[in-house]
Amino acid sequence: MTGGTAMAAGSRAVLVLEDGRAFRGRAYGAVGETFGEAVFSTGMTGYQETLTDPSYHRQVVVMTAPHVGNTGVNDEDPESKKIWVSGYVVRDPARIPSSWRATRTLDEELAAQGVVGISGIDTRALTRHLRERGAMRVGIFSGDAIGGDAEMLARVQAQPQMKGANLSAEVATSEPYVVPAIGEKKFTVAAIDLGIKGMTPHRMAERGIEVHVLPATATAEDVYAVAPDGVFFSNGPGDPATADHPVALMQAVLERRTPLFGICFGNQILGRALGFGTYKLKYGHRGINQPVQDRTTGKVEVTAHNHGFAVDAPLDKPSDTPFGRAEVSHVCLNDNVVEGLQLLDQPAFSVQYHPEAAAGPHDAAYLFDRFVSLMEAERA
Repeated sequence: MTGGTAMAAGSRAVLVLEDGRAFRGRAYGAVGETFGEAVFSTGMTGYQETLTDPSYHRQVVVMTAPHVGNTGVNDEDPESKKIWVSGYVVRDPARIPSSWRATRTLDEELAAQGVVGISGIDTRALTRHLRERGAMRVGIFSGDAIGGDAEMLARVQAQPQMKGANLSAEVATSEPYVVPAIGEKKFTVAAIDLGIKGMTPHRMAERGIEVHVLPATATAEDVYAVAPDGVFFSNGPGDPATADHPVALMQAVLERRTPLFGICFGNQILGRALGFGTYKLKYGHRGINQPVQDRTTGKVEVTAHNHGFAVDAPLDKPSDTPFGRAEVSHVCLNDNVVEGLQLLDQPAFSVQYHPEAAAGPHDAAYLFDRFVSLMEAERA
């Protein structure tokens, strides 16, 4: 991304997809150019949490909700220290924020962080295009960055694909840090940061867990140096097929039979650690309204998602793995994509979505309690 810090101030902007389709609108945020993978999010709220989710690294997010920015920006809702999206696409940006919590406008925040965006385009048509053709490379050009159609298309097509991208180390912490338990400390968890959101260790801290957040490059020695009662693998960006180090680390944890919980990218890592493959979804699941069934209880949850890859595991029967039997525990009711895995012979499970739900419904908060129950049983 190469964006300035100047406000857009009504400059012309062009969005160019790698298949040649273009949308013309007005600049939003910083003026300049940016590239990434075009994806759409169906959330009608929570845009600040979306923007600061490290899983969106190198992605240009199209908001399907037509009116964005109406609650402005504050300093309490970010899920990390910066905006991670490569670009931002909205139809009708709010001119004036109307929330008592707002300290600045979304436009100002995007500009301050150099995030190039575009507004005033038909985001419904763009979303339908991505649903039919699939997520693809895209560029946003505004101000002096606008060139000829062929030139802009060539620059988009020269960008790297998301498939094969190894990105988790780019967004993870470089130094370990600790999130203390709230109230009485009951457990210690080593959390592998592959792009962790701030609300995730907070959800564990609410349950009396002291969370040691470790870099994506952490070794098994680093993990067990904190004497963990459980190990957690976080969400994150990129292609899980490239994540050989996290897979090897998870296998070392499974060999010790330490209680284990993974979400999103962590679910894909568990899938690979068990011997399953992964594949790229056509356009992915992104938003806060995705229906998932917990097959262990039959309960249907409305859940928050952000993933473009999925695990290829059989839905109809348990599978034998090097670490015992495994089965698909959760499935998306829209398309039968695997949304969770669990081992039947040792304490390990994962889900593909975001139970911390920032933003989103809290239907899946029980999964943190399930992790606590695993650690309690292991201690007993």
